[in-house]
Amino acid sequence: MTGGTRIESLDAIRGVAVMGILAMNIVAFALPFPAYSNPAAGGPPGDLDLATWFFNFVLVDSKMRGMFSLLFGASTLLVIDSAVSAGRRPAGAHYSRMFWLALFGLAHFYLIWFGDILFLYAVCGLLLFLFRNLSVKALLLWSLPFFLIAIGIPASLWVMLSMAQAGTLPAEAAAGMQEALRQMNADMGPSTPTYAEEIALYLGSYASILGHRTGEMAGDPLFFVGMFMWETMGLMLIGMALFKSRMLTGEWDLARYRKWAAVCFLIAAPPLVALALYQMQAGYAAISIFGASMALSIPFDVLMTVGWTALIMLLIKSVASDQARARLAAAGRMAFTNYLVTSVVMTTIFYGYGLGLFGSVGRTALYLFCFGMWAAMLLWSKPWLERFHYGPLEWLWRSLARGQLQPMRREAAGQ
Repeated sequence: MTGGTRIESLDAIRGVAVMGILAMNIVAFALPFPAYSNPAAGGPPGDLDLATWFFNFVLVDSKMRGMFSLLFGASTLLVIDSAVSAGRRPAGAHYSRMFWLALFGLAHFYLIWFGDILFLYAVCGLLLFLFRNLSVKALLLWSLPFFLIAIGIPASLWVMLSMAQAGTLPAEAAAGMQEALRQMNADMGPSTPTYAEEIALYLGSYASILGHRTGEMAGDPLFFVGMFMWETMGLMLIGMALFKSRMLTGEWDLARYRKWAAVCFLIAAPPLVALALYQMQAGYAAISIFGASMALSIPFDVLMTVGWTALIMLLIKSVASDQARARLAAAGRMAFTNYLVTSVVMTTIFYGYGLGLFGSVGRTALYLFCFGMWAAMLLWSKPWLERFHYGPLEWLWRSLARGQLQPMRREAAGQ
């Protein structure tokens, strides 16, 4: 974010989003990757863990990342406007930020945790600048082809895999799809052979984990871009549109926020519940998880993301106390730092070079770690920003992007 006037509602909702990202990611921090989408990976789930997975699939997974993406789009406009107001070249300011963000993302992926989204955001940011001057309507229209691609590619693959599984695919295509189905079952299915291997890997040394990321997983950042950039671009464009429509600045009346939240949840929740039941009835077969998570849920995830955004803004404006808003806004102003520090803390708790809890904590109990980290974000961000202009990593990013050290202590700027 920029200096100058802050928009407290935007900072506060970003604070909620960075906390929500942890609720989405906690399983991937603490359990082998198949467990992220499949509650039966590693063994039959208990009722409480199954309920947790169900809740997460319907209300959390993709929605919190979606909200973060909306806010990235909105923040991009703020950064560009700030550069113009300060007499700096907006393109230079934006692309310098994206260059350093990409490097931060790659460092995060290779050195700390494989679930990085910063590199993806930086790549999307290269395109996002081109849309900065469009109207609300134009931004929404431009988001549609991105979403169509995001849905169309995995949906087409899901149909072909389903045909291969049913034996109805033409012979010339069947062999390739059968191999893809075999690999998908190995990666995501309930009896995946990689589960125990991942536990052994992440309970090992830092050197062995680093070697895995820089070896077998070296190309994954680009793979993730190819998979998720279309949906992410669509969400960022919607974020730009919502910012320009004053929704994210808190300028709508309460009734309008209430209506948007209700409509989005009422439309999105029933299909998402149906998709969760579809996976359960399919015995968490890899093909059902892929179809539900990667293709069929996308339009409803997007709707619920907007619904969450409207609901949180409603609560910030109508229910939250001044102190709560200030705490959330501080966590949001330090979202970059809080996001990366969360990765350091969680990997240290769960990986072998730290406390070594990887694979030993149940899905539901993992949320106790979320609560602890959320409390830390809310407790430390506000006191820090009372003494300093920026979070420590926000300051580093800003200094690198501008090519000179920025004032850090408030006294340094005469405050």
